[in-house]
Amino acid sequence: MSYTCEVKEQAAQPALAIRTRSAVEHLPEVLGQAYGQIFTYLGELGEGPAGAPYMVYYNMDMQDLDVEIGVPVNRALPGKEAVQSKQLPGGKVVTCLYTGPYHEMRPAYDAINQYIQEHGLLPTGVVYEIYISDPSQTPPQELQTLIVFPLN
Repeated sequence: MSYTCEVKEQAAQPALAIRTRSAVEHLPEVLGQAYGQIFTYLGELGEGPAGAPYMVYYNMDMQDLDVEIGVPVNRALPGKEAVQSKQLPGGKVVTCLYTGPYHEMRPAYDAINQYIQEHGLLPTGVVYEIYISDPSQTPPQELQTLIVFPLN
């Protein structure tokens, strides 16, 4: 499968998120709980999401991932308990659209890393995954995830 990677300029975006740590095998439960808390809080505020849910990886230690699980919103909203008010940073990014099951994303990551190396780009070390498709309504082979590497 071939992947199309491209450099884009991304606008800053307010968000609500929960930052936590988890082993990779526990991520499905952690994601479900975090999105549940965020969407419940959005409902309490009478607000809705302004885009697809996302996750930020601050490291790639599969036994102790440092992640932020969030949802973009239309305007800055106050945090509550574990749900924090965040701002997704703007700036230059490299993106790659992946279609398929989450556990088979490795080739897309390899493609984006190769693109970065071939074009002499300098990533920040943080990686975003934006979950375009709803896994409760989309077959695994059709799930779409936008992988985003912010650049220095």
